[in-house]
Amino acid sequence: MSGSTFQPIIQSLLDTDLYKFTMWQAMLHRHPAAQAEYRFICRTKPLRPLATLVADVREQIDHLCSLRFQQDELDYLGSLRYIKSDFVDFLSLFHFQRRFIEVETDGEHLSIVARGPQVHVMAFEIFVLAIVNELYFRPYQTPDVLAEGRRRLQAKIDLLLEFSREPARRFPLQISDFGLRRRFSRTWQSEVLKTLREQVPDYVTGTSNVALARDCGFTPVGTMAHEYLQSYQAFGKVRLRDFQRTALEDWVQEYRGDLGIALTDVVGMKAFLADFDLYLAKLFDGLRHDSGDPIAWGEQALAHYKALRIDPATKRFVFSDGLDLPQALRIYRHFADRVQLGFGIGTNLSNDLGPEPLNIVMKLFYCNGMPTAKLPDSPGKVHCTDATFLAYLRQVFGRDDALSTIAQA
Repeated sequence: MSGSTFQPIIQSLLDTDLYKFTMWQAMLHRHPAAQAEYRFICRTKPLRPLATLVADVREQIDHLCSLRFQQDELDYLGSLRYIKSDFVDFLSLFHFQRRFIEVETDGEHLSIVARGPQVHVMAFEIFVLAIVNELYFRPYQTPDVLAEGRRRLQAKIDLLLEFSREPARRFPLQISDFGLRRRFSRTWQSEVLKTLREQVPDYVTGTSNVALARDCGFTPVGTMAHEYLQSYQAFGKVRLRDFQRTALEDWVQEYRGDLGIALTDVVGMKAFLADFDLYLAKLFDGLRHDSGDPIAWGEQALAHYKALRIDPATKRFVFSDGLDLPQALRIYRHFADRVQLGFGIGTNLSNDLGPEPLNIVMKLFYCNGMPTAKLPDSPGKVHCTDATFLAYLRQVFGRDDALSTIAQA
């Protein structure tokens, strides 16, 4: 497309996930000189080759690089008590630089690489994923598909209304939308959130999308993602064995009690708990699950808190691994009388209209010229391009159970 037919997908730099801002601020304050490389990956086979989107993706990225934060957006970010004034000042000057991102084809595949100063390239991720998704699904934006999406959304609402008749448990059900990265479109995500806000406000309380949180009256939700902890694998003054502990301690120093949900699966739950000692367990409000069996993970976490003589009822577990509503309710019923709970539901809220969703990600692969790796509790989520580093990481953290899968982007 070109000229007057161009329809920009990203219209505001606030249209991204909260945890991009929180990690961005931490990196700006503690590792402003870090260099990073992020790569786009499609984990599943799409119905039509993503390479056909290359010209449109480039045009959308060009537009993204023309955007700036507006004063009302900066004011909103500044109103969040954990966002510091110097970071807002940085954002007032920030714009994406086109020279730091390459969009090419690799056969039928789409190759997107963002490479440069981490504080300049780390924020590309969510925008790139939203762009690719919306371009891919534009042919499906028909009255019939939207009608099916509304029917499915109403079925979710009916399930929540049915759930409301169950006996109350100790801790409430709280669900947040985590669907920006793989949404059908921004318009659809907005409709979903407004509908949920109107019909089930007691249960759907937040969204990771900062722009829609502001516009729809939700709480913006998010803390850290894998890239934050992975970056510490490459920082020269940090021993690899200590990267998780150092990253978590830096987070505590940055946020001083805010945003206290720690991600547990960068090198697996067992290795995480070995680092999550009494000091960190008291400082963090809770944990986020993103791979492996959620019930087994939760029981491990409860046992760990009890072994440290910490009352689990004072902590919070957030579940975010490919959830749909029935799965979230099953997990809730299992744990709701023992620990505070939150659920982040992504694709199943923002892209459940009939057409098969894409499973796309954009991951950190190198930091300061060194490989980084994600070695979680679900084999299909392993990411690393360096077999030697992956083997070393497995050895250091005793991950003999982990598959040596190498994800080539």
